[in-house]
Amino acid sequence: MKIVLAYSGGLDTSVILKLLKEKLSAEVITVTVDVGQPEDFTAIEEKALKLGAIKHYTIDVKEEFARDYIFKAIKANALYDNLYPLSTALSRPLIASKVVEVALREDAEAIAHGCTGKGNDQIRFDIAIKTLAPHIKIIAPVRDWGLSREWEIEYAIKHGIPVKSKVYSIDENLWGRSIEGGVLEDPTVEPPEEVFSWTVNPNRAPEEPQYIDISFEKGVPVAINDVKLKPVELIRQLNQIAGSHGVGRVDMIENRVIGLKSREVYEVPGALTLITAHKDLERLILTKRTLDFKEIIDSEWAKLVYQGLWFEPLREALDSFIETIESMVTGVVRVKLHRGSISVVGRSSPYALYDYELISYFKSIFDQKLSIGFIELYGLQAMKAYRHWLNK
Repeated sequence: MKIVLAYSGGLDTSVILKLLKEKLSAEVITVTVDVGQPEDFTAIEEKALKLGAIKHYTIDVKEEFARDYIFKAIKANALYDNLYPLSTALSRPLIASKVVEVALREDAEAIAHGCTGKGNDQIRFDIAIKTLAPHIKIIAPVRDWGLSREWEIEYAIKHGIPVKSKVYSIDENLWGRSIEGGVLEDPTVEPPEEVFSWTVNPNRAPEEPQYIDISFEKGVPVAINDVKLKPVELIRQLNQIAGSHGVGRVDMIENRVIGLKSREVYEVPGALTLITAHKDLERLILTKRTLDFKEIIDSEWAKLVYQGLWFEPLREALDSFIETIESMVTGVVRVKLHRGSISVVGRSSPYALYDYELISYFKSIFDQKLSIGFIELYGLQAMKAYRHWLNK
């Protein structure tokens, strides 16, 4: 039996690699997908082969991740529950699709992953795999075989698998960093500073604020302070700049797809900065009705991605709507970063609906008398209804 394993090099997938060989006598091919995590991919490959993988793939998809996933999320102002920029969720359909590609190329009978039965990732991986390759069997040993962390550690020690002492469960990619476990499982405890890596403590951030200009073209960020950058470099620069000012910490009670509430801590400095800037630019350019309706679309888009439904036709239909709207979202937004906060302090666009000559109190071409008739008609039904209710 040939099995393709989504392999991170951590405890779970290393134990799974051994178990697949031991319990199923499988030929295991490992796949590691680079979405921007700070890993030694050579060391991961060496470890996989040492543990018995017959072949290993390392696939670099950072540019694809930024261009085809992160940029879509920016256009959709994607924040699950208005807080979480979907850093982990966005990467899963891409990782799954690359694992499926390898499985098809290698004519594998099954795909294995290390997801548990409590989290969202099992849904994201399983649905993606079933959508792209419904004939391939899915094996999730931690979930399906009831593996506990304690048992895995004992098994790893017994079989000479290196075990790192980990207090927290951390997932990291280009768009963000998620931290779970340890004291964070108590929702009353403030996250200790040791869990943070991308952001400085806001109390220790520079006293002076930093101002940066972010340029957008058709809803996509293209430059910082007039310097054009490729997608990956632009996101990384904003992670560093915003993080150095303590921007990007999210501590939330999250509603998982399977019904559990979990306490999640995220570091997403670049993501929050870009989405904040992008939303403000939309306010400058889009009509009130468009903004109101797009808020509904954006919320639904974020839910679909969080819930593992990247391949849902509705998501693609929403993308079509968003792409149409974003064709006008071009301009520059100035943001102020200061001790954990992001403030938009300036914006401009060739497509702005803001008109100085109409709004100015000092110089105006607006005929103010037009408001009299507007007010009469605008409030007509409300005024009549109120009088009826008053006299009933």
